Amino acid sequence: MRFEDYRKHDALGLADLVRRGEVSADELLETALARKAEVDPQINAVTSDLSQRAAGAAPAEGPLAGVPFLLKDLGAQLEGTVTSGGSKLFADAVAPADSAIVQLYKAAGLNIFGKTNTPEFGLWPVTESEHLGVCCNPWDLGRTPGGSSGGAAAAVAAGIVPAAHASDGGGSIRTPASCCGLFGMKPSRGRVSFAPAGEGWAGASIQHAVTRSVRDSAALLDAVCEPQPGDPYFLPAPERRFLEEVRRDPGRLRIGFTKAALQSTALDPECAAAVVDAARLCAELGHEVEEVTVPGDLAGMQAAAGLVIAASVAATLDAEAERRGRAVEAGEVEGLTMATYRRGKGVGGADYVRALATLHAFGRDMAALFQTYDVLLLSTLGRPPIPIGWIFEETGEITERLFSFMPNTQPFNNTGQPAMTVPLAWSASGLPIGIQFVGRMGDEAGLFRLAGQLERARPWFGRVPQL
Repeated sequence: MRFEDYRKHDALGLADLVRRGEVSADELLETALARKAEVDPQINAVTSDLSQRAAGAAPAEGPLAGVPFLLKDLGAQLEGTVTSGGSKLFADAVAPADSAIVQLYKAAGLNIFGKTNTPEFGLWPVTESEHLGVCCNPWDLGRTPGGSSGGAAAAVAAGIVPAAHASDGGGSIRTPASCCGLFGMKPSRGRVSFAPAGEGWAGASIQHAVTRSVRDSAALLDAVCEPQPGDPYFLPAPERRFLEEVRRDPGRLRIGFTKAALQSTALDPECAAAVVDAARLCAELGHEVEEVTVPGDLAGMQAAAGLVIAASVAATLDAEAERRGRAVEAGEVEGLTMATYRRGKGVGGADYVRALATLHAFGRDMAALFQTYDVLLLSTLGRPPIPIGWIFEETGEITERLFSFMPNTQPFNNTGQPAMTVPLAWSASGLPIGIQFVGRMGDEAGLFRLAGQLERARPWFGRVPQL
């Protein structure tokens, strides 16, 4: 199959070609591998090659049968392969079995042929780890594709695959999707199981995907939103398939919008202008749109989330130290990760419980806004994709630079609400700018209906980087 034809289709479109016998799963894999060989030396998106395992192994059944697919090298376990989490500490950590999400991907027919780049333990909104190397944005090789699912987004934007597995603990689906001109849905807490693990970052983290089309995101979520025995929490089954929702009229929504940078001082002017433009588009589509002030103790939420993340890193490293019988030492993880570990070691049980109480209180404050509004509209990021290395250039400014880049994603991990980034805008220099839409807890259906409407009104599928 020619790459030009491959790229014309999303994942569902490719699966339809396979189902009709117009192309085979192995031909799709060959095209994906050829594209990877052509562009990956420039972007370093795919860091684990499982192509020999994938050849001839694609399931013949399932709604996505035969479609080439990539797993993020964090969270999801594929039996017999390493999941490093972007860290040399786990460079030899071979999974004994598939995670539940991987089992469901296989049942849907996806042909997994590699894993994608991620920062160490997914701690950063850029993808620049010492273990896996720097991942570059296909739109501008000097800029970040975002993180922590940066490799996934770069691979999709570059045309290696139409969709890829991703996860989001503070913006790690939405940030790279925004940076790479893709659609990225962070589902509600409890929508996708972490089995056999329990939860990530006290429930802030959730797995799903980055995609070029809205319907692919919906189909992938349909494939994996199945509760597993022993899940600490899960949501009721959706009323109908999410794929059906994409085609449904969202009705007249009440949408509140803000030009604020929730965890920083102000948005870049191009991002602020993109928010106003998106609000105008929603009004033209018949929605009731008005400017709002976002409630809640954002500073308290940020501090509490940082404490929970640090404690979680400490628990991960201590568990590894116990498993191997010796402590994790400086040099085995990156310097900033070690600093996070040391901070986490100082978190007491009461501190952790109080942090959770702060996050839960923030969630209740945010929920009050959604008693009035169906959707909150705001910029996904604080600025267009930043230069590689920019966050770490000045040691004393790392936190300030971090949140000036990603001021608006973390709050909705901690409320557990669904949130999506939609590629509705582009900077003067041609870089993607994502617009974020947040829904009520459990209402991915409403967001998918709106996303389908936005995609029809302002299509983006044909806008791709020229590597």
